[in-house]
Amino acid sequence: MKIKVMIVDDQPILAEGIRSVLSNSDALEVVGVAGDGLDALEKMERDTPDVVLLDIRMPNMNGVVATGEIKKKFPDVKVLILTTFDDSDYILSALNNGACGYLLKDIGAAALVDSIKNAYAGDTILPAKIAKKISDAAKNVSADRELRLKKAFGFSERETEIAVMLYEGFNNRQIASALDLSEGTSRNYISAIYMKLGCDNRADAIRRMKETLSV
Repeated sequence: MKIKVMIVDDQPILAEGIRSVLSNSDALEVVGVAGDGLDALEKMERDTPDVVLLDIRMPNMNGVVATGEIKKKFPDVKVLILTTFDDSDYILSALNNGACGYLLKDIGAAALVDSIKNAYAGDTILPAKIAKKISDAAKNVSADRELRLKKAFGFSERETEIAVMLYEGFNNRQIASALDLSEGTSRNYISAIYMKLGCDNRADAIRRMKETLSV
């Protein structure tokens, strides 16, 4: 059974180029092409794909907003960003809205096909360049905030780094990818952080840190 793919891009020539590439794979079937997020949502009501390849900058509804809307209405659909923009704000916003990966359009044909297959299988798709962007964004947070959290709760260096990422809204998958940790190791660190905060869930942990930092 082929993986059903929808391409969402406001540049028809690029969309058709991507369609041509994907049509050469026996494992994939392009079931639709849309010009923006609104168009994609409408077409998905008629033929729901397994994976959506989604550009970021589009009219009417951009890729970040569209990702969130797609995941609300079609939670089982995998959303894979495919764009020319590697801005860390775009990356984090898309991932926080439910995208399972973020690719740049300079990717090769074989790598794109493999990424779609891996996304469908449940993998997180973050090439090294994108993972570094996430890591750099995490490192650019206020040093004062890091020091205050470390002093208040007795975090180790790594725990402080992860606590700040939790505070910034990173999910477990993003933390693991950005810091080159396994998801299991990431969860262990987060559990230790919860213990030191005196909390047992993410919402309480973030609230506890906010209370400390607001003093």
